[in-house]
Amino acid sequence: MNIVLHYPAGPGLAGRLADLAGDGLHITICPGDPAAALREADVLWHVLTPCTAAMIAGAPKLRLIQKIGTGVNTIDLAAAKARGIAVCNLPGTNAPAVAEMALLLMLAALRRLPLLDRATRDGSGWALDPGLQDSFGELGGRTVGLVGYGAIPQKLAPVLRALGCRVLYTARTPKPDALGEWRSLHGLLAESDVVSLHLPLTADTARLIDAAALARMKPGAVLVNTARGGLVDQAALTAALARGHLAAAGLDVFATEPENPADPLFTLPNVVVAPHVAWLTTGTFERSFALAAENCRRLRAEQPLLHQVQ
Repeated sequence: MNIVLHYPAGPGLAGRLADLAGDGLHITICPGDPAAALREADVLWHVLTPCTAAMIAGAPKLRLIQKIGTGVNTIDLAAAKARGIAVCNLPGTNAPAVAEMALLLMLAALRRLPLLDRATRDGSGWALDPGLQDSFGELGGRTVGLVGYGAIPQKLAPVLRALGCRVLYTARTPKPDALGEWRSLHGLLAESDVVSLHLPLTADTARLIDAAALARMKPGAVLVNTARGGLVDQAALTAALARGHLAAAGLDVFATEPENPADPLFTLPNVVVAPHVAWLTTGTFERSFALAAENCRRLRAEQPLLHQVQ
């Protein structure tokens, strides 16, 4: 079975994939244009670069598109369905990593870590403007609102509680085992000092956090997004940060990726950013590729696939 990983792999990951190969699994690492490799591929291991209808059309033997992660918004599902190609994802495998990154962005935004890092490096860290003193905050004692309550918020909520936070969450219905208080989205935005997004990007959630939603947030609140950039109206967020309605934002995802470095968002001193790497840890690799290889074995044996979404 020929498998194409459409993603660059460092030495450690390449070694892990070599260990998984064998027993009839042949894994090709393809960081660039996958067209040539896809012509003989039975399975595509898809990460972030969009899997388009053209890519699918150029893969006549393709039987499975395996998302390494959860969100399948970067896969042309209609094209896959028309060909009868199964699509699976891996819910929960990146939850520990993304939960930690969400916490990291909260802390970095509240403590203005990028500013402190730059100032210390250029020698001005011990002579900061005293006016900055009032902008350094703690997470403990604040109300944190989790938008969505899947695997990642379930990991994050107990950590926030342990740090002394009050936790709110919004989901379609209240969850009896949730570590937090259920609120409608409007209620959560109005009460939370920190809002953290944990939803898939769908037609219903696109630009969920628009100008009106941002206006409902408390003055001085912080927005964190480790989910999908399309959940947020980025221009409206930039405006809310620039005028001081929001104190800060911590963002791992953006409206377009790679994002234009000239975007006005990146000129703001109260924004902490990362290039969509919240999921990217060696632990995620171990969990994800073990399950992805298992699905390939199941496909070959004509057994039910794990986490099939289509």
